[in-house]
Amino acid sequence: MFQNILVALDLNEPTVELLLYAEEIAKRFDAKLWLVHIAAPDPDFVGYEPGPQYVRDYRAEELRKEHQQLQDLARTFENNVIQAEGLLIEGATTEMIVGECKKLNIDLICMYHHQHPWWQELLGSHTDFHVIEKTKVPVLTVPI
Repeated sequence: MFQNILVALDLNEPTVELLLYAEEIAKRFDAKLWLVHIAAPDPDFVGYEPGPQYVRDYRAEELRKEHQQLQDLARTFENNVIQAEGLLIEGATTEMIVGECKKLNIDLICMYHHQHPWWQELLGSHTDFHVIEKTKVPVLTVPI
């Protein structure tokens, strides 16, 4: 049933619980995990000047560290005989998740659902809601 599972990660948050759910599903279905982190888009991409070289160097180092984190997380599944790959993508979160689902033939998305005050929920500006609205892929949300 599930062959490819996309796990949407925010590396600034604890990932253990989300990864445990994804791991359990991957084991049961012998599925591959795609650990995906969406980084903020490059300033040039969104129409801003790139800024001084030290800012660009800092951003590049930040992206290298995030990429390494993803690769380290993916390697943790090797002991459990689960195939996993880490992907770092720059862009708008919802669009990138939906786009990667199409590219990777994703069967299930696993992501956190952030608990927010009721007035923020009314605004509906949350990635998990937007992903659910824009994809036909089932989404497992884990409360954080």
